[in-house]
Amino acid sequence: MSEQRQATNSPLILVDGSSYLYRAFFASQQADLRNSAGVPTGAIRVVTSMLKSLIKQYPESPVAVIFDAKGKTFRDELYSEYKAQRPPMPDDLRSQVEPIHHIVKALGLPLIVEEGVEADDVIGTMAREASAQGIDTLISTGDKDMAQLVDQHVTLINTMTDTLMDVEGVKEKFGIPPELIIDFLALMGDKVDNIPGVPGVGEKTALALLQGIGGLKDLYANLDKIADLSFRGSKSMAKKLEENREEAELSYLLATIKTDVELHESVADIEKPQPDTARLIELYKEFEFKTWISELEGAENGETDSAVVAEKIAVEYDVVLDEAALDTWLDKLSTAELFAFDTETTSLNYMEAELVGVSFAVEAGKAAYVPVAHDYMGAPEQISRERLLEKLRPLLESETHLKVGQHLKYDMNVLARYDIKLRGIAYDTMLESYVLNSTASRHDMDTLAERYLGLKTIKFEEIAGKGKKQLTFNQIELEQAAPYAAEDADITLRLHQAIHAQLSQEPGLEQVFTDIEKPLIPVLSKIERNGALVDATLLGEQSVELAQRMDQLEREAFDVAGKEFNLGSPKQLQQILFEELNIPVIKKTPKGAPSTAEEVLQELALEYPLPKLILEHRSLSKLKSTYTDKLPQMINPVTRRIHTSYHQAVTATGRLSSTDPNLQNIPVRTQEGRRIRHAFVAPQGCKIVAADYSQIELRIMAHLSQDQGLLDAFSKGADIHSATAAEVFKVELDQVTADQRRSAKAINFGLIYGMSAFGLAKQLGIARKDAAQYIEHYFETYPGVQRYMDDIRAKAEQQGYVETLFGRRLYLPEIRAKNAMRRQAAERTAINAPMQGTAADIIKRAMVQVDQWLAESGFDVRMIMQVHDELVFEVPEAQVDTFVEEVKKRMASAAELDVPLLVEAGVGDNWEQAH
Repeated sequence: MSEQRQATNSPLILVDGSSYLYRAFFASQQADLRNSAGVPTGAIRVVTSMLKSLIKQYPESPVAVIFDAKGKTFRDELYSEYKAQRPPMPDDLRSQVEPIHHIVKALGLPLIVEEGVEADDVIGTMAREASAQGIDTLISTGDKDMAQLVDQHVTLINTMTDTLMDVEGVKEKFGIPPELIIDFLALMGDKVDNIPGVPGVGEKTALALLQGIGGLKDLYANLDKIADLSFRGSKSMAKKLEENREEAELSYLLATIKTDVELHESVADIEKPQPDTARLIELYKEFEFKTWISELEGAENGETDSAVVAEKIAVEYDVVLDEAALDTWLDKLSTAELFAFDTETTSLNYMEAELVGVSFAVEAGKAAYVPVAHDYMGAPEQISRERLLEKLRPLLESETHLKVGQHLKYDMNVLARYDIKLRGIAYDTMLESYVLNSTASRHDMDTLAERYLGLKTIKFEEIAGKGKKQLTFNQIELEQAAPYAAEDADITLRLHQAIHAQLSQEPGLEQVFTDIEKPLIPVLSKIERNGALVDATLLGEQSVELAQRMDQLEREAFDVAGKEFNLGSPKQLQQILFEELNIPVIKKTPKGAPSTAEEVLQELALEYPLPKLILEHRSLSKLKSTYTDKLPQMINPVTRRIHTSYHQAVTATGRLSSTDPNLQNIPVRTQEGRRIRHAFVAPQGCKIVAADYSQIELRIMAHLSQDQGLLDAFSKGADIHSATAAEVFKVELDQVTADQRRSAKAINFGLIYGMSAFGLAKQLGIARKDAAQYIEHYFETYPGVQRYMDDIRAKAEQQGYVETLFGRRLYLPEIRAKNAMRRQAAERTAINAPMQGTAADIIKRAMVQVDQWLAESGFDVRMIMQVHDELVFEVPEAQVDTFVEEVKKRMASAAELDVPLLVEAGVGDNWEQAH
């Protein structure tokens, strides 16, 4: 696409508002952005951002935004099926249209809507009017149809990709000039707008016809020449065109953008934007666009945007290349109350990362980068890594010299490779942000800088490149590397100042950071570096067995289907299940095809053999590719262990997550899944000990709800599932059957996750009315639980969040949503989050306490994994019995509840045996 031709400095800009609207909505749908009142704001944010970007790029240009009018247009009169297949506008988009209109007007832009025509026609008419006056026009759109308007005065700009398309760009993208775009659309048709086109003519055929002969008129004047063209189907194409001439000509009319609409506004009426700042601030506050509010409030004080605000801080970044300069900075660090610290390395994998340099900052805008291992051709002489670390060690290992960093666990792991123990961690900006609002989408430095400071930082890709050609940090020239690295330290310090100012206003949240998250950093660092010993041979054997079983399942599936097919192809599976085997369709995809999703197959598997075989095959395939094949490849060649990475700032509830590998997702409900844990083995002379909280969320429910029945059952050490079964099914405790206990277990756990009667019926395979009766009996037995659920829902709606026992907060932006499904989902979260979050807090507190105890005790024990409510250790055989009793006590004391915290511990030669 040609980007060589630049529009004049101040072209007329016509924004296709309707195109913006839909593209913005679908681009933001995955993030599902909403304000605290539950109002969707994704499309509003994206459209506003694109408009702001245009205005900033063309500050002197007159700009107008054009939207489609409601109701039918002349095209509907030409063809009643025009756009008939388009689904109705989604509710979440419809609710954002009016706010977008308000923001457009507040930005000082004319909002143009003309009855009876589409936005394209208004834009086309204005563009031609401007061209006639010799005025250049930029049309901001993502609509391919607009390419027909491009000429020497008209250029398209795609604001989402920031690309321009002129006449050469049209030729490059479509293979034809702008004047043939209408003919192109007429031949191909358009499924989105339901333009019929010529049956059997796709993009390649249309191009062959247009490039070989010319437009529609030329084609119909030269039907006899079409057979001479060299494309598939050319011999029969003349007949197709002749038979469908009426459709082709109708399609031509439908695809043609009108350029002669009688408009209420003319080009002369469109002026350079004059925004209404007060109104914009009001709207941005309503939709909680904090960065833009800061920009505008700064502008009211004489500052134009966030970049100007950033320039107010004098930026001085030093590159330290000799010991004299290093000593000057070490003096600054040693006298600073707090300094920001960051490492630059060769890899994101902490077990492989080599230190390339360090950066630090002591005040906003003043930072330094000390390179030690840049080795590109022409790199200047640098302080040696050994000398730098020797001089830095006293500061880095000092508890009294306080540090702040962004994701300091990584830096701690890197320094540990050089036998330096990072101490004195006062703050971590990633965790401060996470504790302040765990439901915010990301907590990386670039995102936080934009969110809290209104600053765009230097991105790593900007200095290192992308993909296979991306440079490692040691290969990047200091002219680029130093500002990037120094900025990291500077921005980290500024972020701490901004975020902590908010965090300190919430004593409960500040305590979560200080007492739970911060002390956990060194504990997780140690666990990661300890790693887990894995038997690769055992996994290899299991991989072979899984492959054999998958082959067998595939053959069985072929027998049932009566033919061979690709088990992994949804399309082929749809055909086999629903067309050839005539299995009833119980759910469809958004596009209307029969669904073969997991939950659909699970339901069908209750009655039909093929879905059951497919599910088992899928399960084994995932097990093989994710674990038995992959885990051996992840074994570190030096330590012979697997070293996962734990993430503190990912889940909304406070739970830890892990990657490379994901230990939390190793299946435990199937025999094949449990066999994977056999491969996590104890080293010689040791045993694996797995210590697990028993029914912790139910115990937390008892504490939070203060239901006397639950409190009594747990205090007496009763089997809670049997106790519940006895009450719900009205039988004596010793008469409870295995099936009744299983049902009670489903009720106990299901209700704390907000399960409905429908969900319980599905899980237990019973009638919905029976499930509803079970739930009714449950709440009669434990009325405090019902009371708690009602109270927490009301509290969540009133304040917009819920809290754990220790003050961790989970915001629920959809708790007041008008959409019932979204609101009910938020209500279910409101019920469960305090329990799941409190369980997360307890296991984190336990990890900190156990780590501290191990450091002070005589035990030679390694904590090697944390998975859900479980801690896993390697323990010397001679210390096992004593250790088990002691660790159970310490884990049980991690929280004081009104019911006992029960910890169960198992011992084995591998992780599975320890259960």
